[in-house]
Amino acid sequence: MSISASQVKELREISGAGMMDCKTALTETNGDMEAAVDWLRAKGISKADKKAGRTAAEGLVGVASNGKKAVVVEVNSETDFVARNDAFQDIVRNVANIALTTDGSTAAVSAATYPSTGKSVVDTIKDAVGTIGENLSFRRSAALAVSQGVVATYIHNGVSDGLGKLGVLVAVETAGDADAAQAFGRQVAMHVAATNPLALTAAEVDPAAADREKAIFADQARQSGKPENIIEKMVEGRMRKFYEEVVLLSQAFVINPDLTVEAALKDAEKTIGAPAKITAFVRFALGEGIEKEETDFAAEVAAAVKK
Repeated sequence: MSISASQVKELREISGAGMMDCKTALTETNGDMEAAVDWLRAKGISKADKKAGRTAAEGLVGVASNGKKAVVVEVNSETDFVARNDAFQDIVRNVANIALTTDGSTAAVSAATYPSTGKSVVDTIKDAVGTIGENLSFRRSAALAVSQGVVATYIHNGVSDGLGKLGVLVAVETAGDADAAQAFGRQVAMHVAATNPLALTAAEVDPAAADREKAIFADQARQSGKPENIIEKMVEGRMRKFYEEVVLLSQAFVINPDLTVEAALKDAEKTIGAPAKITAFVRFALGEGIEKEETDFAAEVAAAVKK
């Protein structure tokens, strides 16, 4: 199979590996980008721990909360310049507040009425394209709620109140002091922003993601030439470490790395004054998973000169 230079370049950006290693990986995997990343990792060549979606979209993430319920929304623009525009910021803030009146799902928020226009959120954003001057889109939203307790929020790289490049919600169920629970929940939200856990508990980790890691660990272990029974124990140990790194409750708490998040929660119960439980979290990073079209400026100029 012929491997293009653009494929090699993309794999190099993802993995940090050398050009020839990337070309070999793509050749060995018939051009399958994800399999090539795994191939490099198994060979100990890739510098990346895992493939990450290329973040290239602009816009803002917004949060809104009423204590026991909170929402996070993402509205995209073409440029960061527009994201600093007051009119655009007002739209994102309003969409977050509207989302708080719905179940928080993307479909519900899209169809909800935007009070000042009487139109749906989606149609109002479409209309704003003409006044703001570039393409805009409502991408997604999510909500968390508790019957008792709090849903804490955190915005990273904030540009205004409740608006920024990354938003996190953390639900803490408790009958204890709401202010203390809110303070601890915000710390956990900051932790989630920093560590980007895959799941709340080991049981909630996507089985496909776990199987993928296990296969890579097994491949690496077999390269040591050790017997299968030893390899199995090596893989078990690596998987335990994997879960410690990607499961929120098992991670070392960034505020106090001597404790896991679960242990820190137990400790926080003294201040909260009652048993507490983290029931869910949501993390929205602006543009994650969206690949922005790249343009070759030199090629554009050359093409223009030929016309």
